[in-house]
Amino acid sequence: MDIELGIQNVARTVTFSTEESAEAVNAAIAEAVENGRTINLTDDKGRRIVVPAGSLGYAIIGSETKHAVGFGNL
Repeated sequence: MDIELGIQNVARTVTFSTEESAEAVNAAIAEAVENGRTINLTDDKGRRIVVPAGSLGYAIIGSETKHAVGFGNL
């Protein structure tokens, strides 16, 4: 699933893919914002993305479907 995080006062977005479900990502962001903590997410390469909840401008949580690429998938 693709995730895009917009951070206040930063021109570039943080974009990454994760194996977590949309519900898990949404819950992690909502809990961090509600409690004023950091948002801790892990991408599909094992890297950790840490964003202060107070700096989050927006979050776009993409679809969970895998898109086939290549001629063999027609």
